Amino acid sequence: MRNKITSFIKPLLKSLLAIGLVLSLAFSHADGALAAPGGGRIGGGSFRAPSRTYSAPRTYAPPGGGYGYGYGGGYGFPFVFPFPFFVGGGGLFSILIFLAIAGFLVNTFRRFRGDDGMGGYEVADPTVSVARLQVGLLAEARELQADLNKLALKADTSSTAGLSAVLQETSLALLRHPEYWVYASASVQQARLQTAETEFNRMLLSERSKFSGETLSNVNSQLRQATESNALAVRGNDGSLVQQEPGEYIVVTLLVGAQGKLNLPAVNNSNDLRQALQQLGGIPGDRLLALEVLWTPQAEGDVLTSDDLLVQYPNLKMV
Repeated sequence: MRNKITSFIKPLLKSLLAIGLVLSLAFSHADGALAAPGGGRIGGGSFRAPSRTYSAPRTYAPPGGGYGYGYGGGYGFPFVFPFPFFVGGGGLFSILIFLAIAGFLVNTFRRFRGDDGMGGYEVADPTVSVARLQVGLLAEARELQADLNKLALKADTSSTAGLSAVLQETSLALLRHPEYWVYASASVQQARLQTAETEFNRMLLSERSKFSGETLSNVNSQLRQATESNALAVRGNDGSLVQQEPGEYIVVTLLVGAQGKLNLPAVNNSNDLRQALQQLGGIPGDRLLALEVLWTPQAEGDVLTSDDLLVQYPNLKMV
């Protein structure tokens, strides 16, 4: 009887031991995820609809006549040239009058559709591109980390010109360190203005949630910086200080909202990444609606291990 009980209990104990081992590994992995590094952030802008403005039509006066007409967006009608001559004369002036009427009809059609004509009415709900480009670099790229920290401290993120300068400087800083490129990922989505902001904010929240905290941020010219002790100290669940090892990677994320269609290449190698960075850096200021630059780790004492990279940034591909 005793042997039967022993034979029944032994497999049960083995099963319980295996389950306990799995649970302990799972919880230890979760504790590691809670010790995610802090990050830096530079951003600003807004998804405001462009105002509907009207530009006066351009007029032309043919030699020897007092005829004027609108071109590419006006209400031009022949009002000086004698009507009887138009009826019986034909020739050049009849062609000009025909072009004026055609221009008026085209402009009316554009206004009905809400398109942006030459000097006419702007689009009330234009197409907006929301782009995300992420670059994983070796931790030896500390110079890039320092450049981003300096940029966050001095950047003007309350104006479009300042955001455009941030985008150019960040793209240039990444382009200057191709020897540290390891991973990358790029995506672009097109949406109407009113829905593009929702998608942009969704992406931004997803990226910010990967940080344990934002140790340095400059958003709409509101500068916030954690103290050095808070930025470097990482404590475990029992309150003890965790000894950190040197970091392995730095990840930089660019989120861009730009008016119009933006085509980024699928990043499969370093040439694709270089082209994507050049395209983002070349976006003119009058098209840039919103920008977010995020990087982790920000503080020198924080780490981003290969396990962190795999868990937090699964879309990155080796370049």
